[in-house]
Amino acid sequence: MSHSIKIYHNPACGTSRNTLALIRNTGQEPEIIEYLETPPSRNELLMMIEKSGLCVRDAIRQNVEPYTHLKLSEAHWTDEQLIDFMLEYPILINRPFVVTELGVKLCRPSELVLDLLSAPQLHPFHKEDGEIIIDENLQRVDKNI
Repeated sequence: MSHSIKIYHNPACGTSRNTLALIRNTGQEPEIIEYLETPPSRNELLMMIEKSGLCVRDAIRQNVEPYTHLKLSEAHWTDEQLIDFMLEYPILINRPFVVTELGVKLCRPSELVLDLLSAPQLHPFHKEDGEIIIDENLQRVDKNI
């Protein structure tokens, strides 16, 4: 069975868990890639960054030990070198990236995944912290209104 949705997932991450739950709330089961155990290839990583409209630095997690230890905040690192570090230390890859037929996004916050899902939400949904994303009328709650 081919999956039309892929999530590069870290089960220890609340944002990643919420994103996966929003995908499953459509009744679909995505291909789950636990990227710390099965990192993307160089080409996959480059494609996700490019198609999501991010620059390489936007796709790096900064609040993890390798980032500080390797001094990755320094401007002299090239995109190629940063990609090398992300492949060597997958914890540096920000998450969760989601790939669907509608596009690619780094789903931070998790509700950004709704823009990539062609199927509707089936049930009301709230994040682990209680924030309502899909109300009882199955409407997306936009807290910026």
